[in-house]
Amino acid sequence: MNSWEIISQVRQRAGEETGALRVRAPFQVALCYPSTYSVGMSSLGFQTIYREIHGHAGAAAERAFLPDSPEDYRRLRMPVFTYESETPIANLPVVAFSVSYELEITGLLEMLDLSGIPLLRGERTARHPLIVAGGPLTYCNPLPLAPFADLIILGEAEELIHDFLTAAAGMARSALLERMARVPGCFVPGQSPGPGAIAKAADGRLPAYSQIVTKNTVLRSMFLIEPGRGCSRGCTYCVMRRTTNGGMRPVSPDKILSLIPGGARRVGLVGAAVTDHPAIREIVRAVVDGGREIGISSLRADRLDDELVGLLARGGYRTLTTASDGVSQRLRDRIQRRTKEEHLIRAAELARKFQLERLKLYEMIGLPGETLADMDELVRFSLELARIIPLSLAVSPFVAKRNTPLDRAPFEPPASLNRKLSRLREGIKDRVEIRSVSARWAWVEYMLSQGGETAGLAAVAAWRAGGSFADWKRAFSMMEQECKSAAPW
Repeated sequence: MNSWEIISQVRQRAGEETGALRVRAPFQVALCYPSTYSVGMSSLGFQTIYREIHGHAGAAAERAFLPDSPEDYRRLRMPVFTYESETPIANLPVVAFSVSYELEITGLLEMLDLSGIPLLRGERTARHPLIVAGGPLTYCNPLPLAPFADLIILGEAEELIHDFLTAAAGMARSALLERMARVPGCFVPGQSPGPGAIAKAADGRLPAYSQIVTKNTVLRSMFLIEPGRGCSRGCTYCVMRRTTNGGMRPVSPDKILSLIPGGARRVGLVGAAVTDHPAIREIVRAVVDGGREIGISSLRADRLDDELVGLLARGGYRTLTTASDGVSQRLRDRIQRRTKEEHLIRAAELARKFQLERLKLYEMIGLPGETLADMDELVRFSLELARIIPLSLAVSPFVAKRNTPLDRAPFEPPASLNRKLSRLREGIKDRVEIRSVSARWAWVEYMLSQGGETAGLAAVAAWRAGGSFADWKRAFSMMEQECKSAAPW
């Protein structure tokens, strides 16, 4: 693409949005998502912070995303610019990133580099924008972001973003960072002793919901809303378990339904445990009775019944998607996943009863203690489900996250994971569809998820070298050697 085609594409996308806020204010923030537009605009947290910034007197946000083709920007020497006013992000006083998971760190590096902003906070001066980071990644381990961010907001930022904007509008950078280092829920690398407790927004600020709806997203033309925040369950691998920020905080059905625009034809209910909401059937029924399509991000198999699946079928569902996670009942019990085989069989039967086309199950392989016998149980059970309804398995390697009971659990070597996948494919032959996440890239995610600031520096080295898996292996190997040489013994 040439520069005019890139600008035209951005203008076309902006013109097809409903709900965008194009307001100039004395204090402008570049709100960035380190993945492409279609992914970033499907992020409910990103959209919520966009609205919160606009709700702060004297402030406004302008969005920017990782280009679809960074190579074109680099070839054309074109900076990353905002969708609202086409301003290069380096020209705004604050560049704030919402980072969902570890592998998006390279998108952050790409956006800074394309914009002429030094990657490392120690290499920037007062003439550069202040770099702020937040998002779901901060719930588990923000340390790999520390080499790049001047300030990291931990957890739920709906209130802390206002504290920051108030201070940033009237304070010099050094004084601002000194102040924010003392604010609970904020981590200032180089000043804070370490990440503290994550922030919790007041219940009155819930729910999060879409500000902008567009057809150019992963969730095409869908209005997203959060029926409740958090989870009441105790799955040992999950960051959003019942001990995180007080567990599940449901929002009243009246409030949820009142926030859905009259013109929204597709509604997505988003959260860690949507079907655990005590009034989920009431909410779904109201959406479907209004003639709208419905989507739910987290169907729990033990919560499915005739009424709910019937409503989902009326609301446009064609595939019933839920999670098993452990490949055997023994492993599901060990990780405190309450899903039983009987729940999954019932899900398959309900999908067939209401004439859905397929059942899709999310599975994790590589949990601690997993054996080939466990994989064989998955083969047996998958074939049993496939006799009821066509079945798809979405298989991902287990990646231990910080701040969970399985923190520090080892990552099973990619070669071993790939042998297990081969065993699974051979066992089911072509009777079940399987899609799997790369074991190699899951290992990269693991190394970042378990690492500290040196993991962030390894990400820089890998990205600068080209970003192949070999580059990541080399970067992490060098990181480990440097850590050993720095040890006191």
